[in-house]
Amino acid sequence: MAYDQSAMLKLLRPAMTRILTPLGRALVQRGIGPNAVTAIGTLGTVICALVFYPMGQLWWGSLAITIFVLFDLLDGVVARMGGGGGTTWGAFLDSTLDRLADAAIFSGLIIYFFVQRDLLMAAVALFCLVAGALVSYVKARAEGLGLTCDVGLAERPERLVVGLVAAGLSGLGVPYILPLGMWLLAAASAITVVQRVVHVHRQIGAR
Repeated sequence: MAYDQSAMLKLLRPAMTRILTPLGRALVQRGIGPNAVTAIGTLGTVICALVFYPMGQLWWGSLAITIFVLFDLLDGVVARMGGGGGTTWGAFLDSTLDRLADAAIFSGLIIYFFVQRDLLMAAVALFCLVAGALVSYVKARAEGLGLTCDVGLAERPERLVVGLVAAGLSGLGVPYILPLGMWLLAAASAITVVQRVVHVHRQIGAR
């Protein structure tokens, strides 16, 4: 069900699927479908990001968000095991709610930086939010035009890993890791946008 099929996700999916299969089977037996799993994961991510991060609880917030992010894999497990909802609507819902979850995570970090009166890092986090949305939009628009756009340095899984790890380690007291992670994400997201735009332009120019 996941929309972004990055190299990282392709490597992690088999192992995570094996781990999540028992839980997926239990959900199917209780009549819970993949769309419900997607919605629960997104709701949990939004609440945790907008509650824990502004409070400065970066470690616990990142840990809780990571658990709910795993629902992005669990919904696919449920769909394959007969939970229903493995449809075009399910794929659309999954992709749309992914954008909402991402926005909540970076909005929580923006608020955190404002509370800390670190306006520079708040601006960097805002750039990460906007650039991340643009990365996804460029791909969706290109595919809507019948083109391919599976390129880029930092797709959604990579952005989530960097952001959550940096925030979590910062919550444990590792110095400078969160600003470093945000600057890295900002640069990687900007590069990815350029890579995708160039990739699409080359395809159109070849037609």
